[in-house]
Amino acid sequence: MAKTKRKLDSKAFAQQKRQRRRWVSFVRMCRYGINNFSRNAWLTVAATAVMTITLLIIFASVVARQTLVDTVDQLRDRVSMSIYLKNDTTADQVRTISEDIRALESVTDVSYTTPDVARQKFIEDNKNNPDTLEAVKEATNRFPGTLSIKVKNINETDELRNYVETNADIKSAIDPGRDPSFAGDRRSSIESIGRWANFAQQVGIGASLVFVTISMLIIFNTIRMAIFNRREEIQMMKLIGAERSFIRGPFLVEAIVYGFIAALIASGLGYLLLYLAAPALRSYQIHVEPTISFTTDYAVLVVLAMIVAGAIIGIVSSLFATRRYLKI
Repeated sequence: MAKTKRKLDSKAFAQQKRQRRRWVSFVRMCRYGINNFSRNAWLTVAATAVMTITLLIIFASVVARQTLVDTVDQLRDRVSMSIYLKNDTTADQVRTISEDIRALESVTDVSYTTPDVARQKFIEDNKNNPDTLEAVKEATNRFPGTLSIKVKNINETDELRNYVETNADIKSAIDPGRDPSFAGDRRSSIESIGRWANFAQQVGIGASLVFVTISMLIIFNTIRMAIFNRREEIQMMKLIGAERSFIRGPFLVEAIVYGFIAALIASGLGYLLLYLAAPALRSYQIHVEPTISFTTDYAVLVVLAMIVAGAIIGIVSSLFATRRYLKI
């Protein structure tokens, strides 16, 4: 019994010793990595600066994409496709047409404005323009009835257009002198909003990928030069039997430090630019408030995400460099 207890105690002691040795090795790797970070100031500044620009572009791309999505959603809620009906269109015809349009998959809502209501609204909107009001009073033609239609995607109006072109009920009721708003120049203006949003998103993704590649190459070269400068020290570690993880570890730590510092700087610059640009964006009717609220409420998570992104870029670059040049 005593012998078994001694074996268990020796096994537990050996396990504690291994854990302590691993912890000491980990602390040393971190210390060596931080020392490597400060050895070559110019390479460190260059690598950190490019990493900062990379993360700042990633931050700006994500913020710009979300802002554009919110703006397009707001415009989608505000912008409605209009179909103009003849003045003599009956209430039953309007109800039938509205139900048919509401049944389309691309449509979310349909409302109808009578000619009298449309005329009154036009007068209220132009009450400060006496010439326009006088012209309305003297005009003999009435305002058309208007079907206002909201769609799921302002870039996808083909289903609605096909309905207008093929349905007999609406073809007989539609005002021949007024094209629907989703046809001609007005349709092009509405669809251009979505196209610009998609284009801006693609540009942001492309710029992020380019700078991620550049950042990885610079960190790759920085680690390579560090390996070259420490080749004798590394060779000595190999001769005395140092583990591969112990030799590779300081370079990984060094790359992570690049990402950590760059993430903090990029986050600070990103928030600063966002708040400075907010008034100008609001003046152009860009819906930036949800993005500002989200990034403010979840600032800690945003910064952590930036740190993780920087660490991943640094680790991948360092792994490639150590695998190629350490030859371990």
